[in-house]
Amino acid sequence: MKSERKLHSFDSGITLECGDILKSFDLMVDTYGNLNSDKSNAILVCHAFSGSHHAAGNSSEDRKPGWWDELIGPKKAIDTDKFFVVSPNNLGSCFGSTGPTTVSPDTNEVYGKDFPDVTVLDWVNSQKMLQDKLGITSWAAVMGGSIGGMQALQWAITFPDNVKRSAVIAAAAKASSQNIALNEVSRESIRKDIDFCGGDYLKKNTFPKSGVKAARMLAHITYLSEENMNKRFGRKFQKNESKVGEFVDYEVENYLQYKGTKFSEFFDANTYIIMSKAMDGFDPAEKYNDELKEALKNIKAKLLIVGFKSDWLFPPDRGKEIQLAAMQSGINSSYLELDGQQGHDSFLFSNERYQNSLEAFLDN
Repeated sequence: MKSERKLHSFDSGITLECGDILKSFDLMVDTYGNLNSDKSNAILVCHAFSGSHHAAGNSSEDRKPGWWDELIGPKKAIDTDKFFVVSPNNLGSCFGSTGPTTVSPDTNEVYGKDFPDVTVLDWVNSQKMLQDKLGITSWAAVMGGSIGGMQALQWAITFPDNVKRSAVIAAAAKASSQNIALNEVSRESIRKDIDFCGGDYLKKNTFPKSGVKAARMLAHITYLSEENMNKRFGRKFQKNESKVGEFVDYEVENYLQYKGTKFSEFFDANTYIIMSKAMDGFDPAEKYNDELKEALKNIKAKLLIVGFKSDWLFPPDRGKEIQLAAMQSGINSSYLELDGQQGHDSFLFSNERYQNSLEAFLDN
């Protein structure tokens, strides 16, 4: 599979929904497969909360499998023998695109806490600029799970003439109060870390590792299902020789401690706050008197909405709400509910029905 990583710079800048202006910005982008002569086979994949541009395969810079490696590649659901897959890292992230860890051209210091708030619409607007730069008139599809699914829905709403299909997977048209509450607890754990320094930790050569670790541990619980956790861990005790610390008793404790620690070694704290606020703020119906069907009425893309029964972060009812509004607006749409064994994370893992459904959606 042909793959390429490239940093795309946009010197024209972008005006964000919050009113702030980035005079210039960069997007780190991975591509997979080959763009055909009329540029009609391009698929945009949008990453979730902690994802990046590295969606598939192994690159020379990153030997880990990509976050959607089970679904992107030759003969996979998103077949790179047929499609040219474009995977950008979002604004505000910490994997190469302009964000809190980037040096501001105005101050010659890292943005840190002063990086402006971004929204799902801001991400979509920056991706539209990328589409124009690549000379692609219309995406064959825009796809993503979780916050990536929110972006796929926003694309269909904002640029109806520039996307033919939109796959909204394990997502919602807006975060619930429970979602927002959980995100706020995560943010507070970061802010209360003594090394957070009001968000200026990079300038003070420190990092709120404990806060980020605790935030990730809480978030990770929401990504799994109770059934999966019971089956995987139950109430089994952790073996002494593999404990991450003497304070650990159970396997599930050990697992969360390990996951939280690893995450805190590479994910930026200000990015965590920015990304979670973008999730909380997503609500395309807000500008249409809270009528989702009105927000969707100009969509021209064919929609596929996918929910997973074991997902309690964005349960299937959230997908059904989108499907109902689409039907009320006369949108060509379909809804698929899958079992999934990994809770919210089920969108990352392939199974026969999931793969066949995505293949049929893209080939139709």
